[in-house]
Amino acid sequence: MAVESPFRADVLRGKAALVTGGGSGIGFEIAAQLARHGAHVAIMGRRREVLDKAVAALRSHGLRAVGFEGDVRKQEDAARVVAATVQHFGKLDILVNGAAGNFLASPEDLTPKGFRTVVDIDTVGTYTMCYEALKYLKKGGPGKGPSTGGVIINISATLHYTAAWYQIHVSAAKAGVDSITRSLALEWGTDYDIRVNGIAPGPIEGTPGMRKLAPEEMAKGSREIMPLFKLGEKWDIAMAALYLASDAGKYVNGTTVVVDGGLWLSRPRHIPKEEVKELSKVVEKKVRASGVGVPSSKL
Repeated sequence: MAVESPFRADVLRGKAALVTGGGSGIGFEIAAQLARHGAHVAIMGRRREVLDKAVAALRSHGLRAVGFEGDVRKQEDAARVVAATVQHFGKLDILVNGAAGNFLASPEDLTPKGFRTVVDIDTVGTYTMCYEALKYLKKGGPGKGPSTGGVIINISATLHYTAAWYQIHVSAAKAGVDSITRSLALEWGTDYDIRVNGIAPGPIEGTPGMRKLAPEEMAKGSREIMPLFKLGEKWDIAMAALYLASDAGKYVNGTTVVVDGGLWLSRPRHIPKEEVKELSKVVEKKVRASGVGVPSSKL
């Protein structure tokens, strides 16, 4: 069921955004919502057919969008796409780093090359895009006032907050992304008035990530341990992006917003709630019978 946006339709009017990984999944929804709320949007991806389909979908709703083919692992591609976005829209206000790679693999089956591929896309790719976008995002850049910089939003995860099975490569990569977010928020926030934040999605239904990491064959009973007993929606992540990209988040810098319904905090309930009450009564009776923990005046 579609939920109405809590934001004004013109909250990003006149802004120009670039979304990497914007051709599908969470990235596409972020691009769509930025555009629906007034921004002009460019999406970047490696597959031309996916880009063309995404741009056509956005334009069919009257949204201003353009697609640029490129690989975030290649600095020349990053530079070209950022420059093309600025040439097309006259400026760049918002950069969303959503390009990512993932798959399930146990460490003993994951080659260093496979590990490096994910780090190159997620971590190095995020930094490369930020690096190439700096001259356009900083205060005084094209279309910017002398004291008004842009916004960077890095899509992360919660896997590395504890540990996750078969995700050592992504955990390492996203830990690096979070570090980039904090470091750039400090340095570029201070020097260039650029706000840098992240979003850590939980399991989001209808995304390529969920189809890869939690196919139906593996998902039996998984919702039972989720605090809200449901998967998130791409809309949830896009709304967090709107908050961070708009003036609603103008004093938020250097943080990663977790949007997972509390999942990363969850643990299986090892004792049913009804049993806890009964067990507590039994334990209390045993303690009283033994005299342990009972004040001496009552013995």
